Amino acid sequence: MEDILAVYARPYNPNFPVVCMDESSVQLIGEVHNPIPAAPGHPVLMDDEYVRNGVANIFMEVEPLGGKRKVKITEHRTRIDWAHFIKEMLEERYPQAEKVVLVMDNLNTHSPASLYQAFPPEQARRLTERLEIHYTPKHGSWLDIAEIELSALKRQCLAGRIENIEKLRAEVSAWNTDRNNRQTKVDWQFTTSDARIKLKRLYPQL
Repeated sequence: MEDILAVYARPYNPNFPVVCMDESSVQLIGEVHNPIPAAPGHPVLMDDEYVRNGVANIFMEVEPLGGKRKVKITEHRTRIDWAHFIKEMLEERYPQAEKVVLVMDNLNTHSPASLYQAFPPEQARRLTERLEIHYTPKHGSWLDIAEIELSALKRQCLAGRIENIEKLRAEVSAWNTDRNNRQTKVDWQFTTSDARIKLKRLYPQL
């Protein structure tokens, strides 16, 4: 925990940007009957019956001090999908950074081994060398700022029914663009000193 809090306390450095990453699934839900549009005196009327159209995966990347985020929708959440997302992060969004300081949870796909599974060893090694990875502790995923950003995405963009992955990508892309245009940053205020006081039960008793 203190390792993550120390990372968040670092000053902004474009050569070593702190980037948080998380992922989540979303159910694709279609309508059995077309909703009745809103009219004076009543809101949109939707039938309780719906049809399941499968599940899509959301990759979320957010740079708290830079006010930037990138959301990518994939059909699967395999090691290969994660590896390609990280490659795009390093080569397309942070090509000038010496290293990306990456904060994420320790899901089994979130490891350099996934890069070696997706790419030739030489390429995987180059990508790995540009990462400084910090894992959130077990049961401590709340420390990942990307999880907070995912929560905002779901509240603001994914509250209604979305029936297919194409529409999901369009909705999320619009949200992503608007959020970046606003340069919405994250003001993280929970420090190591706070943790030692408020979460002292988690520390060993000497």
